[in-house]
Amino acid sequence: MGSRILIVDDNQEIREVVTVLLENEGYEVEEAGDGEAAVAKAEDMDLIILDVMMPKMDGFKACRQIREVTNAPILFLTAKTMDQDKALGFSSGGDDYLAKPFSYNELIARVKALLRRYCIYKGKEEPQEGDQIIMHDLIISRNSNQVKKKEEAVNLTEMEYQILLLLADHPKKIFSNQELYEAIWKGPYMYSANNTIMVHIRNLRKKLGVDPQNPVYIKTVWGKGYRFD
Repeated sequence: MGSRILIVDDNQEIREVVTVLLENEGYEVEEAGDGEAAVAKAEDMDLIILDVMMPKMDGFKACRQIREVTNAPILFLTAKTMDQDKALGFSSGGDDYLAKPFSYNELIARVKALLRRYCIYKGKEEPQEGDQIIMHDLIISRNSNQVKKKEEAVNLTEMEYQILLLLADHPKKIFSNQELYEAIWKGPYMYSANNTIMVHIRNLRKKLGVDPQNPVYIKTVWGKGYRFD
């Protein structure tokens, strides 16, 4: 059985087109027409494709509620493409953003990339070599794809985990925004991606219990990027 994907959009025609595309790729697809229905169906999904402008509950609020029950990747599929909208989507817990109108090939490529990383994150595929990274009071486990701080589990989204793992794998190495984006999101870098990186780093620091004015693990190197100390 293929991965389970939830497509959420108040436009029935878009839902039907995306459903056919995904089913042709071998995925099992569920549909929801509004944010409330999305939250009710999200828990057992491997990926959620989420519109922003919907009745009853918008996509940003739905995303925040979905994050309370699952860390499955969330792909925003929407006509709202301003940088501030993207930043709000990522700060709500989204993993990627695809603007309408969209290319069918690009949608499928984004879905496959997100699912592959999620399968590694959930331990359904083999991770890279090495078992654990222990730095300061953090333990990053490859085999279980978990992060612990002082023996307490840290609940990260898949993208947050991938960023932390990449940086921790290369301590002291400075990664530019472009290098981070291309390594994690597997897509071409654009200047607007800087907001994406910034929001994910901020969320990651917050979950690690770090004072943003005095970060302990992920340091900002002004004008250059980020590094793990």
